[in-house]
Amino acid sequence: MKWDLNDIVLIPSEKSYVNSRSSCSCKYNKTMLPLMASPMDTVVSTDNYLEYISKKIMPCLPRGNYISRYRGKHFQSYGLQEIEYQLNSEDNNINYFYHHKNVLIDIANGHMAKLLPLIKEIKEKYPHIILMVGNIANPETFINLGMAGADYVRCSVGTGAGCTTAANVSINYPLGSLISECYELRKQYDLKTKIVADGGMKNYSDIIKALAIGADYVMIGSLFNKAIESAGFNYLWKIKINNNIAKTLWKWGFPVKKKYRGMSTKAVQRSWGKSKLVTAEGITKYQKIEYTLGHWIENFEDYLKSAMSYCNATTLEDFIGKAEYIFITDASRKRFEK
Repeated sequence: MKWDLNDIVLIPSEKSYVNSRSSCSCKYNKTMLPLMASPMDTVVSTDNYLEYISKKIMPCLPRGNYISRYRGKHFQSYGLQEIEYQLNSEDNNINYFYHHKNVLIDIANGHMAKLLPLIKEIKEKYPHIILMVGNIANPETFINLGMAGADYVRCSVGTGAGCTTAANVSINYPLGSLISECYELRKQYDLKTKIVADGGMKNYSDIIKALAIGADYVMIGSLFNKAIESAGFNYLWKIKINNNIAKTLWKWGFPVKKKYRGMSTKAVQRSWGKSKLVTAEGITKYQKIEYTLGHWIENFEDYLKSAMSYCNATTLEDFIGKAEYIFITDASRKRFEK
């Protein structure tokens, strides 16, 4: 039986020598949080990606959003056809791999065998590239991609708030088991590939548990979309409004909402210039703005540090994959869910 994040809780260490959460560091090298902003056009764009970087979050720009600055502080996303085209390009003026450090091969089905030789070719031709691939829902695929040379792998299919793949196609691997098993297999094969838990985080607790059981990063879409700074279009009732007006009205207490959509919707397919549209495996909805990005991050850091202090961990390296957890019943969870 496989399990999800809702099925567990973390338990404190028998003895914790951490006297205050303020002594815990929740950033890698004291610079970046273990968070990524999902490559969704209602989350990140060329207009707001610096907002994420300033909050120590790694943004992943959606396909079609191309920038050349801050090459080490964001991931640039490309589809499979773009990747294949660039590998055959000899013009360094237009070659993505020549100009960018962090590259994301952004495809829904990361289990395709053709990915493996592509990864090897990219790493051989452009050894400076940090490569992220995915998504996957099979621990063995994580190992295959890691052995081929992938530096990061996005783990999870069908769990995102804007994704209907699991509901309609029946493809999924419960996220708790997926993270945990990828973590154990990585140790077994002595790989350095990073685990990116991607999709379906409903609250701070989900993110903290994903890290605790082995994810190096957590990729977030829906929760960031609810921030006033997100790339989603703003609406007051059914009226579309610009960012400045939205910020002012939201501060005054008006119920401003953000558009949020999965990246396999037909609207996104049209925005990519596709003439033949396929059946969508995503949804569009409108979410009420709930916070600023800065306020959300302030809470996240405090909650993560608190969890680390309970688990006797002062660094992310001491916490990720090393915290103890137990399985609980639905009745147990209802006892503390507010």
